[in-house]
Parts: sequence; structure tokens; C-alpha cells
Amino acid sequence: MTRKLQYAIPNEYSSKRVLDFLKHLGFSHRLITKLKQTPDGILLNGEHIRTIDPMSEGDVLEINLPTDKKESISIPVEMPLDIIYEDDDILVLNKPAMLAVHESHNHLGDTLSNAVAFHLKKEGKPSVFRAVGRLDKGTSGLMVCALNRYAASRLSGKIKKQYLAIATGIYEGEGTIDAPIYRPDPILTVRTVDERGEKAITHWQATKNDGENTLLRVKLETGRTHQIRVHFASLGTPLVGDTMYGTPDGRISHQALHCCECQFIHPVKNEEMHFFCDMPDDMKKIIE
Repeated sequence: MTRKLQYAIPNEYSSKRVLDFLKHLGFSHRLITKLKQTPDGILLNGEHIRTIDPMSEGDVLEINLPTDKKESISIPVEMPLDIIYEDDDILVLNKPAMLAVHESHNHLGDTLSNAVAFHLKKEGKPSVFRAVGRLDKGTSGLMVCALNRYAASRLSGKIKKQYLAIATGIYEGEGTIDAPIYRPDPILTVRTVDERGEKAITHWQATKNDGENTLLRVKLETGRTHQIRVHFASLGTPLVGDTMYGTPDGRISHQALHCCECQFIHPVKNEEMHFFCDMPDDMKKIIE
């Protein structure tokens, strides 16, 4: 199924090249090249046009995004999906904790990519899985998937997220953790705070505590692997249930971390999109 995009050329792009307008829209050089190689990839007023040709105000530029020839490398498997929003370009869903995002030697046929591939195939859409950003297996919450190459390129690095985390220990007010994160062993996934690492900044705000643990609202200025988990563990207050950086907790089977909010500009409609997702019951029971 081909995704068709149409744009009316505004006055400020009159007499300018098609290429200039495509770059303004955020089309990558790679995708523009692919469009030029695609039959009817770029049309102006229904006619074939070169990217070096000029346009006039009121012209209609039509883009027919190339269909992915490859299918998802993940096997489509029917599994429950908590879909928050879906259109022709994006899919927003609530990932449960303990569901891996991508397949690996430890997870074959039981991941989010398998579930999304099945859903897209059933909908008649290309079943290539394009997660924009990532969540650890044990982290729950909002995830965005792009349904075509253009949406993926437009959304990359543009999604603002907020998290809810339950840290051991008592926090009050708000603060910032500015500490580089380092991977000491390239084979292991574990990270640590170390001056040899990459810059990492985490902003937090305490919302409530039960005398032992604190519910925090967290924003990331950078997006390092395990950033929230590593930063709070480095202060001696690992997240509740985080067995990699802390200790097991009988009340929860994973780290108490949930992506509760995400915000971005729609890659095609240019509308502001804002989604919320309440934290799961196992986290609520700990702090309530």
C-alpha cells in the first residue's frame, strides 16, 4: 500500500526548486533519491517533474512514498496490543513491562516487534517495525512506531518524553543529575557513572513518598541507555525492583519505571501530538 502525500505550494516557494521544498519538509537526501527512482514518486499537478524544476504558487506536489519491498524481519505473532493512537503514519502504544521491544537470541516470537508486525499485516500495511526511541524490557509505557520511512526520519530525535519512577529513599523538591554514563564492558549491557562516559543529564521532581520510597517525575535531556536507572543507582537510591542496579523487590518483577507522557509534532500533519498513559497497577501499589 502506497502512502500518498499532497502539498499546495505556498507563495514563498514560488519559482523555487522542488528539491528546496522537499528539504524544507524534512525529506532526507536518501529518501529523495529513492523517490526519484520510484515510478510516480514525485508529481507536480499530476505530471512527472524533476527535483531541479521550479514550482509556482498553488501547484500541487504529490509524493508517493515507496513501498517497503522487505517484510518485517520479525515473525508476525498475534499478541495483545494496547494501542493509544494510530493513523497512516504513526502508531502509539502502551508497552507492558517485561515485553522486549526487539527480537534477540533470548527473545524470538515474543516481542513487541512480533505483535506490531502481526497488527500491521492484518491492517494491510507494510509490516516493517520502526520503533522511534526505545524502552528497556522491564520498562513500561508509551512507545511511538513510524509506519513509513518519511515519518521515521521526521520523528527521529524529536519525541519529548516524561517518566514516572519509584526510587528507594526519600527525595523532596526537584533537581538535576549531571553525570556521564560509561559502558565498562562492551559485551555486557550494564552501565555506570564514570568520567570516561558520555554526557548524561536527568531532571527529576519528587511528587510523593511513603517514608521509604519516592515517586519521581523524570525528564531526560540526553538519552543514554539505562540513564534513569544508572543515575539514581549512582546516588545510592536505585529504582525499586531494579535487579541490575539494585536489589529484587517481592512487590514488583521489574524496575519501577514507566513512560507516562510523550509529545511531538506529527510528521505529516504538522500538528502537535500529546499522549498520556497512567502507571501500571504494580507501581501504584508500591507507592500508594
